[in-house]
Amino acid sequence: MAEHAALENLVVLDLCRVIAGPFCGAMLADLGATVIKIEMPGKGDDARSYAPYINGESLYYSNLNRNKYGITLDMKQEAGKEVLRELVKKADILIENFRPGVMDRMGLGYEELKKVNPKLIYGAVSGFGSYGRYHARPGYDIIAQAMGGLMSITGQAGNPPTRSGNAMGDILGGLNLSIGVLAAVNARNLTGEGQRVDISLTDCVVASLEQAVQRYSVSGKVPERRGNSYEAIAPYDTYRAKDGYVVIGCGNQKLYEHFCRNIMGKPELIDDERFLTVPLRVENNLILKEYFEEWTGTRSVEDVTETLLKEGIPAGPIYDLADIFRDEHITKDREMLIHTTHPVMGEIVLNGNPVKLMGTKTNVDRKPSPTLGEDNHKILTEFLGMSEERYGELADRKVI
Repeated sequence: MAEHAALENLVVLDLCRVIAGPFCGAMLADLGATVIKIEMPGKGDDARSYAPYINGESLYYSNLNRNKYGITLDMKQEAGKEVLRELVKKADILIENFRPGVMDRMGLGYEELKKVNPKLIYGAVSGFGSYGRYHARPGYDIIAQAMGGLMSITGQAGNPPTRSGNAMGDILGGLNLSIGVLAAVNARNLTGEGQRVDISLTDCVVASLEQAVQRYSVSGKVPERRGNSYEAIAPYDTYRAKDGYVVIGCGNQKLYEHFCRNIMGKPELIDDERFLTVPLRVENNLILKEYFEEWTGTRSVEDVTETLLKEGIPAGPIYDLADIFRDEHITKDREMLIHTTHPVMGEIVLNGNPVKLMGTKTNVDRKPSPTLGEDNHKILTEFLGMSEERYGELADRKVI
């Protein structure tokens, strides 16, 4: 593996708060970019106040801001704006997640900053994007999940719409912001010019709906909540075992027939008119599920899983977080839980990075998340070349 990291030649200014933008910054930092987190003096990112805490520091914040340098900068003061412009001169990418228009009103929007650095990639993520009739609305993850349609198709049949158990809208926003700014970097290699990247959380959720969009466009029927089943494939669901639930996915006719004939010993289900085709099995999924649970219900989750995997049929247990922490495929082989040391919190656990580049390094724990203003002196004097006298003046005036 090469000693170089994939993005080590890129400098990113991260003006983001909470999840979506900081998640993008963390992804870029894991892949080697120099990411400079810019926060308000005295307060910092809102996520610094989010639990869980260790020794007064937020582990929530730490996970999303690993591998970043941290400085404070009051961009409401003209002196703070000037420092940002100086940073922009040396940056490749700037990411922010203020409500659309906020940066423009401060005189720090893309049109102004590109005058300072025409090659700047300016990435913004917000609830509804920077244009369109809803652009001025405030947006959070739950709003994006609601208006993006995800909640309408999530949950058990007959129950109320359900938010995803994690901030899926924010995570999708951060992922798409990462893709967008890196695509813009490549475009800059072709054109020599920077550009603005505009990401809407709601757009990202709509894009994730996949087949639900096509089904409604064809039938005009609003998709219903189906619990853990899938409107495109059956059997593809959770099934009750003796000691819990197991998931089984027979994604094609061959797997379904193999399950019926050789696993359950019910070859008659293959030619049953209710289950002849995938659409028919989807339509009659609840009936088919009863047959499957006659078999799974007499066995343990482990027995069902091992039996089906040996037969080449996709199956698995339903993990909670304790199970994830115990599974060495996830924790060690794939390095998706990173144990590292923070100077204030001590030993902590971070989420791993799912992007595995096989020829260049990805390093989640090369630098702990910064305490508020931790790298002010290093970034401003070493990176920018600021004099000690000017640095002291900015500190005295609470610009940093």
